[in-house]
Amino acid sequence: TEPFVADEYIERLAWRTPGGGSRGGEAFDPKRLLEEFVNHIQELQVMDERIQRKVEKLEQQCQKEAKEFAKKVQELQKSNQVAFQHFQELDEHISYVATKVCHLGDQLEGVNTPRQRAVEAQKLMKYFNEFLDGELKSDVFTNSEKIKEAADIIQKLHLIVLLVLVLCNLMDFRCYRFSSTGKYHDLECQLIQEFTSAQRRGEISRMREVAAVLLHFKGYSHCVDVYIKQCQEGAFLRNDVFEDAAILCQRVNKQVGEVFSNPETVLAKLIQNIFEVKLQSYVKDQLEEHRKSDAEQYLKNLYDLYTRTTNLSSKLMEFNLGTDKQTFLSKLIKSIFISYLENYIEVEIGYLKSRSAMILQRYYDSKNHQKRSIGTGGIQDLKERIRQRTNLPLGPSIDTHGETFLSQEVVVNLLQETKQAFERCHRLSDPSDLPKNAFRIFSMLVDFLCTEHIDYALETGLAGIPSSDSKNANLYFLDVVHQANTIFHLFDKQFNDHLMPLISSSPKLSECLQKKKDIIEQMEVKMDMGIDRTLNCMIGQMKHILAAEQKKTDFKPEDENNVLIQYTNACVKVCGYVRKQVEKIRNSMDGKNVDTVLMELGVRFHRLIYEHLQQYSYSCMGGMLAICDVAEYRKCAKDFKIALVLQLFDTLHALCNLLVVAPDNLKQVCSGEQLANLDKNILHSFVQLRVDYRSARLARHFS
Repeated sequence: TEPFVADEYIERLAWRTPGGGSRGGEAFDPKRLLEEFVNHIQELQVMDERIQRKVEKLEQQCQKEAKEFAKKVQELQKSNQVAFQHFQELDEHISYVATKVCHLGDQLEGVNTPRQRAVEAQKLMKYFNEFLDGELKSDVFTNSEKIKEAADIIQKLHLIVLLVLVLCNLMDFRCYRFSSTGKYHDLECQLIQEFTSAQRRGEISRMREVAAVLLHFKGYSHCVDVYIKQCQEGAFLRNDVFEDAAILCQRVNKQVGEVFSNPETVLAKLIQNIFEVKLQSYVKDQLEEHRKSDAEQYLKNLYDLYTRTTNLSSKLMEFNLGTDKQTFLSKLIKSIFISYLENYIEVEIGYLKSRSAMILQRYYDSKNHQKRSIGTGGIQDLKERIRQRTNLPLGPSIDTHGETFLSQEVVVNLLQETKQAFERCHRLSDPSDLPKNAFRIFSMLVDFLCTEHIDYALETGLAGIPSSDSKNANLYFLDVVHQANTIFHLFDKQFNDHLMPLISSSPKLSECLQKKKDIIEQMEVKMDMGIDRTLNCMIGQMKHILAAEQKKTDFKPEDENNVLIQYTNACVKVCGYVRKQVEKIRNSMDGKNVDTVLMELGVRFHRLIYEHLQQYSYSCMGGMLAICDVAEYRKCAKDFKIALVLQLFDTLHALCNLLVVAPDNLKQVCSGEQLANLDKNILHSFVQLRVDYRSARLARHFS
């Protein structure tokens, strides 16, 4: 029922009362509504009293029933105690009877066991007599369906005869006659034949039954051999012997537990047979074909076969092969590959050396280039030290016609060969020899990539740099630097990605890092030397442009009034040349090297212009032309994006103002922000360039 709500109840009562609302247009009558409420209250009071009396009656009845229920529970508890006591007495009686029964059973067993043994001995003696007489009459020997019982009897008799022979140390004729009957061996062969037939028919239950009987015979191992041989029939029909082996082991693993009582031993013997017969023969055929004739194919086959064998071993680890299956499988793999892995690294290094030499030679042959011999020894070392300290090009300069003698294709081929060598080394090397072998491969890479290719290109590039006074020289050494940097980044990536994981936890790590550091420093010295000489050549080219294009009349024109204020032709050509070199440096360098080389070029560029301006005398209009030239040089210096270079040209521009400023303003200009910190001799040297310097008035104002 719905919960009681007083407000709704009163509303319904008022609605049902005539005159209690506006229903049907009737007028509201409060007296009738009050009377209805009073009557209804009285009815509710009467109802409340009636319900209260009913509640009191029910409470009294409930108390009475509760007392009766409590009394009944007490009586049940007493009955339960009596029943529990009877149960304890019955339990004690049962225990007593059980003890008597067990004692009686022990007595009966003590009597029955010797009796059973005597009966069994009597039967064995009966069967033994039949063998001695040479006539097998018992049904157990003549009925082929009772081969299991016959096998049990033969096994026991065989053991008895062997025991008698050992204990008595004699060859009793009757015992010998029993053993010579050959029944033991005949039955053994019969059981094995039955097992073979059952296996061919796929009768698992019969195979299990016969295997259980043969377990006590000496020929049990032969039964296992037969099983292993037959289960391999038709298993290796495809070209993938490893996949066939995995499928066969998977199938046998499901079956062997249903047939043999020692499935892990049988499965392990099957796997051993597969490895020592099938896989070993397959590996030998694949490797011996190329061992002496094709080192590349031999190494590829060795890596592939070893990888597939270890992958097969990983799959076989899922099976139950005994306690130490990891060692068991590792020994099987080692037995197959030990003769090939002992000298693996020598084959690897020999192939890598010949292959790398061929890649380089093929490249130089394509360029019709005969490699120059880079000499070593005392004289060559002395020349190298002199060249490094004096920057003198010892020996004749060669013309390589802009060829860098660096090839990314060659580098990629060398790195690819080395990468494959690292992968093979990781897989085929013994863990104790891995760091040492990896270091040998790395040394080969350093020899052919860094020394024979990059370092040779740097040496050739150095020899191809012309002297600083050469005209219209082809400066391509920056191209060599650019390509060498790109190649070395590839070399460094392979060092981190493929070599580091192999040597990271061995003493060879420090040796490799040191070797890498030495080769870097060796190449950096040659790059620095070549860049320095290239910058000198750039400055030499600028000198030739200025010498050819700049005329003395540029800064001391004959007609001061008809000069158009603009930069000179020499300035235009120098700035054009400098902008090309700046762009070339940006394209050839990377990182902080860009700013370092540009700053060095900018400083030398400034020194050249500074010294160049010191060679001329300047009229008033010529000084204006010089200022215009320096302004253009300063605009060119902005392309360097080097604060020092721009500051130097700002100062030079301020110095050029001394060429045109009025004598009365010289002191004020010299004390300005840009010139105040300069040495007075520098300021004086620029003032001396003015054609009017010797006038007493100018000298007086500057002093």
